[in-house]
Amino acid sequence: MSGILEGKRVLITGVLMESSIAFHAAKLAQEQGAEIILTAFPRPTLTERIAKKLPKPTKVIELDVTNDEHLARLADVVGEELGGLDGVVHSIGFAPQDALGGNFLNTPFESVATAMHVSAYSLKSLTMACMPLMQNGGSVVGLTFDAQYAWPQYDWMGPAKAALEATSRYMARDLGKQNIRCNLVSAGPIGSMAAKSIPGFSDLAAVWDSRSPLEWDLKDPEPAGRGIVALLSDWFPKTTGEIIHVDGGLHAIGA
Repeated sequence: MSGILEGKRVLITGVLMESSIAFHAAKLAQEQGAEIILTAFPRPTLTERIAKKLPKPTKVIELDVTNDEHLARLADVVGEELGGLDGVVHSIGFAPQDALGGNFLNTPFESVATAMHVSAYSLKSLTMACMPLMQNGGSVVGLTFDAQYAWPQYDWMGPAKAALEATSRYMARDLGKQNIRCNLVSAGPIGSMAAKSIPGFSDLAAVWDSRSPLEWDLKDPEPAGRGIVALLSDWFPKTTGEIIHVDGGLHAIGA
């Protein structure tokens, strides 16, 4: 039986560890029939090591989404490998340490600008770099952490995710004519490398134990990976500008 991504070609960012949501999206994408290519920064060797745990071998290319030269050559490098693209997974977020952990009111703009550039603007710049390869349309899927709320310790990553969510809506508006969909998965907390860099992450994660309607497992990134793969597939042909919550239902619960 063929998978829901049979014949699709997908670029996936953010595979850093086996606990990364992006790793599970990559694994499931391959299992569902996709050809994939991974990007990595700042250490492609780390991603190459993790990529060996995927069902099939895959190429890893270096990509700093804030580097115009990297972005300019991306279409050529990926085109040579895959011939074109049907999907892009944006799993990139970063904020300097002084933008996290309770320092919100004292964070300098330089650090805020870095968080915004890497975590939000890069959704646009990455997609535009891939556009020449998406001649037949396709699906762009990003990862957010519900920006409707102010979370403990999350600080400037919160406004950066709010900017990401708005960026996705505007991209959905402007790319619809090319039959390119742009959606986000809002995942619950996962004990990934990104999460571990947030001071007080365990306090934030504890909220899920008491309020999530469905039991939430911090150690299981697969549900979010499944959400990404579903949005990459043709099973959401007219869904764009959407945020799909894969958070155990916590977003729907007031108290």
